[in-house]
Amino acid sequence: MRTYFPKKGDIEPRWFVIDAEGQVLGRLSTTIANIISGKSKPTYTPFLDTGDHVIVINAEKVRLTGKKETDKIYRRHSLYPGGLKSTEARFVRAEKPEHMIEEAVWGMLPKNRIGRKMLKKLKVYRGTAHPHEAQKPEALKLA
Repeated sequence: MRTYFPKKGDIEPRWFVIDAEGQVLGRLSTTIANIISGKSKPTYTPFLDTGDHVIVINAEKVRLTGKKETDKIYRRHSLYPGGLKSTEARFVRAEKPEHMIEEAVWGMLPKNRIGRKMLKKLKVYRGTAHPHEAQKPEALKLA
């Protein structure tokens, strides 16, 4: 008996819409990472991109538990000496709430070529409108 590996032509990615309103950031991100990487499909293969596309709406209404709103810090570096910049989660939510979800999902994907390709299948939007109606995305309800 031979092991089945899906070919590039066999993979048909689907599109899903997830409403982030009231969802906890970490739990939402794990669900998104599983869909994007293809782990939710029976044809999952670690070295192939078998995942689906995910559209997240209402990114500014995602929920952080505990004191993470003030204690969680997003860091970036300019690659110059002393170039470490830090921002609290409440300021990131006010300026760019899409960044919170993208960073959380990126932390759950592989850090290589295929992981960067998977991350491009995540589209995060601030409000309820998105420009992907032509792809006929299916609404995905989370508990």
